[in-house]
Amino acid sequence: MTSLSDTLAIDNLVLKNRIVMPPLANDFSSPDGEVTRKHLDHYQARAAADIGLVIVEHSYVVTEGKMTVKQLGIHNDGLVEGLTKLADIIRSSGAKSAIQLTHAGANTSQSVCGCQPTGPSNIPVPGRDETPRPLETDEIRALVGAYRDAARRAREAGFDAIEIHGAHGFLLCQFASPYTNQRSDQYGGGTENRLRFPLEVINAVRDETGPGFPLLYRFGASDFLQGGLALDEAQKIAPMLVEAGINILDISGGLCGSRPKDLKDMPGFFVPLAQSIKAVVNVPVIAVGGITDPVFANSIVAEKKADLVAVGRALLKNPNWAREALEQLAD
Repeated sequence: MTSLSDTLAIDNLVLKNRIVMPPLANDFSSPDGEVTRKHLDHYQARAAADIGLVIVEHSYVVTEGKMTVKQLGIHNDGLVEGLTKLADIIRSSGAKSAIQLTHAGANTSQSVCGCQPTGPSNIPVPGRDETPRPLETDEIRALVGAYRDAARRAREAGFDAIEIHGAHGFLLCQFASPYTNQRSDQYGGGTENRLRFPLEVINAVRDETGPGFPLLYRFGASDFLQGGLALDEAQKIAPMLVEAGINILDISGGLCGSRPKDLKDMPGFFVPLAQSIKAVVNVPVIAVGGITDPVFANSIVAEKKADLVAVGRALLKNPNWAREALEQLAD
């Protein structure tokens, strides 16, 4: 029976256990997106306490896609030196590392990004007040290049893997959802058209990294919203993501965000989504969502609902959660 303490190999990436630290924004950066001492201390404390994979928080690929003033950046070559220090300290502390690439799209504000937020259509993300400007075709193509450049920087910095953010109402999630994507060109309409931009990003990142380098995709497998992306369509999309080059699917919510108000008090609230996606793909799947109890986390893996378990807020409160969980399970 598989357990939380078992190793997992994905291409050249070997994880010492099935515990994942998900990308959790800290706003520790300078206004230019630089790595700071706070980042190094934060990630070192958790990586040193027996986490298998640390996914570094969302990092914007262009300034127009920045969500908060002190968000971590990966949008220019001058940031590679600090990112290298971060990747090194995670590795030397005993964990594998990935960094998440993102563009907030309509999930930001003009006061942060310095311009009118953009998106697939002029439809705000639920909970946001500002109306986005629809991206032009040439702008979409330029953003594909920005993701490619960010992937190069991630490799130069020494991260073991890259995660592309396609959940929580961020830009790629906005394109995938029929709620926010009401375009009439090749990037809107049916499933294949709405997935065109996310797949182009995956292809560009894969071209940059080459084969054998692990790519993750944080997939918002349901918007939990009338007129939005539903699980049945997500089950059709997931194999498309894998075919494009994704090695691990990190399953979370879509336009509903990371903590839907109707679900957030239920332990493992996104586990059913992960289990449903796992049924249609042949790559490892990460489950997440209010998971704090080690026995419950272990049962997710043992019952084959997912292959890895991401523990977020419990790790924020207690950097030693992974070590203590493995000790408890061993006892």
